This record gives sequence, structure tokens and C-alpha cells, in this order.
Amino acid sequence: MHVPDGFINAPVSVAAGVVAASAVAVSLRGARRELDERTAPLAGLVAAFIFAVQMLNFPVAAGTSGHLLGGALAAILVGPYTGVLCVSVVLLMQGILFADGGLTALGVNVTVMGVVTVVVAYAIFRGLLGLLPPTRRSVTAAAFTGALLSVPAAAAAFTLVYAVGGTTDVPIGKVFTAMVGVHVLIGIGEAAITAATVGAVIAVRPDLVHGARGLASPLKLRVGGELVDAPAAAAAPAAAGAGSTKKVWVTGLVTALVLAGFVSFYASANPDGLEKVAADKGIDAKVEEHAAANSPLADYGVKDVDDARLSGGLAGVIGVGVTVVAGTGIFWAVRRRRTEDLTATSTSTATSASAG
Repeated sequence: MHVPDGFINAPVSVAAGVVAASAVAVSLRGARRELDERTAPLAGLVAAFIFAVQMLNFPVAAGTSGHLLGGALAAILVGPYTGVLCVSVVLLMQGILFADGGLTALGVNVTVMGVVTVVVAYAIFRGLLGLLPPTRRSVTAAAFTGALLSVPAAAAAFTLVYAVGGTTDVPIGKVFTAMVGVHVLIGIGEAAITAATVGAVIAVRPDLVHGARGLASPLKLRVGGELVDAPAAAAAPAAAGAGSTKKVWVTGLVTALVLAGFVSFYASANPDGLEKVAADKGIDAKVEEHAAANSPLADYGVKDVDDARLSGGLAGVIGVGVTVVAGTGIFWAVRRRRTEDLTATSTSTATSASAG
């Protein structure tokens, strides 16, 4: 659903850019509360994983494909504020390096694919967790539902933006029906990928899933034939064993590299939902050439590498590497800012107490 340059007029593109910039600014502050020593590197990995999986277009209807948007997955794994930042990093890398998604439309893409998907998915996810039993299965089911509904919500949001600032005169009702219809199907794929990924992480490290926090069962000891909650001292060693994220990080990075570098070659070549609707309804009549069309990585291939499989694989590996480095750097900076804020607050409190 990457919106290219030329679909939306300049005033609405600027307005969407303001909305996106505001959302990113709010998310930078909110992410300080979500990120810690364990989740900061995981957030960079989530961004890289989303980049990799977005290369895997899957068929959804005759002549149409879809791909992961990633807002639901990011929000549930690392938190909604950090989730917005993860998707924004991915969209920025795609637009600058791979000519995927217009640069003038970056605000539209961040708003639609990042903000809308995260807000809708996480609201539904939290709402369902309030109704379902507090179990890991409930987290997975809620993740599936939130992801499923976030995709047509994003399609509806794009239609609204196009109704206000579209560059061609087309029947909006037909665009809405076509966009939402095909993206309901894409949402099924999004939901399956999101639920499978969340379920896999919960199975090995539930403490790393932001949406599953508070669901861990207390350590039990059998005393006199009955199970009782273990004291904090006894539970500490078990909790300490869950401290390292190295295995999860390495496994996730290797998975992302394999998906982008190898599996992506077998992705569907059909146009995605927005591309198909745009061609069918005439939305793309005034599409513009991407400003980064001459990038050596444009269209997810390495320039001057003739072998298509090798070219696409190298581009995917480079994309994963750049995204994980950029994302991790940003999230560590946000985490460091939180530490500085806490230190400043603690110092101020101590000074006030001493003066009193």
C-alpha cells in the first residue's frame, strides 16, 4: 500500500506530513516509557523483520497480491509508540534507498501504514484482552484480530485522504469498495503472519512481548502437597534466566536475512492491492517518477547485477542490514534519553529533599 508521488496533491501531502511528523514526535516521547535495555535492540530487529516480510508479496486474488503492513506486529511486540517508529523507519528506508513509496507521499504513507494500523490494531488488541482470559492464547487471538482489521482500516484511511486530495477525478465510492474489499483479503495474510510471529516469540520469551506483559504466571512451589506462590527470592533466579535477548536477536536477524535474501525471490510478482485498484480505477493517471528512481537499489535490485535472483537477494540483505542499524541506533538514542531524564529527575528530587 505504498502511495507513490503524484497520487495526492501538494497541500494534502503537506498536511499529511504534518500529521505524520506530529505522530512521530509524540511517539518519540512515548517510546521512552516502552524501551529498556532488552527491548531497545529488539525494536530495531522488529523494524528489520517488517522490512524483510514486506518483500514477500502473497497472492490474494486474481492478478493481485498483498504484503505485511506491520503496524499491528510492531505495536504488540514492542509497544504502540515504538511501533509507529518501527514502521516509520521502514518506510523511510524504502523510500530513500529502494524508490518504494513516494518521497512527497512519505507523510501519507506514515499516517496510513504506520499511525492508522498501529492505533486500530492496538486498540482492538487491548479491548479483546480485557474480555478474554489472561492467557497466551488470548494474546495470539487478539493479535490476529487486531492485525486483520487494521489493514482495511488503513485502506479506508487512504480512500479518505484521496477523497480530499486525489489528483484524478474518480468515483470515491468505487475506490472505497475496491480498496477495502481487496485489503480485507490482505488482512487475512497480515493476521496470520502477525499471530504466528507473536505466538513464536511468546513461546520462547513471553517477557519480551509488550502486549503480553502482566500475563506471566507466578512461580509455584509445592509445600505440604499444595502449590503456593514462591517468595520473591526464590522467583528471582528464574526471572534472571530470561534476561538475555541475544538468542532471540540473532535468530530474528537470521530469519529476516533469509526471508529478504532468499525467500523474497519466490514472492508474487502481481501488483499489490493499491497498485491494482489504482490501475483499474484510474487513480494512477498522474503518477510521477520517483525522486530516487536512479538509486543503485531502486525496485529492490542491485544496479549492474544482471542475475535477478542475486540482485534481489543482495538488495534484501542490504535493506535488512541498513534498517536494523538505523532502527537500533534510533531506539538506543531514545532509551538513552529516558535514562538521562530519570537521572535528572532523581537528582532534582534528591536535591529538594536535602534542601528540605
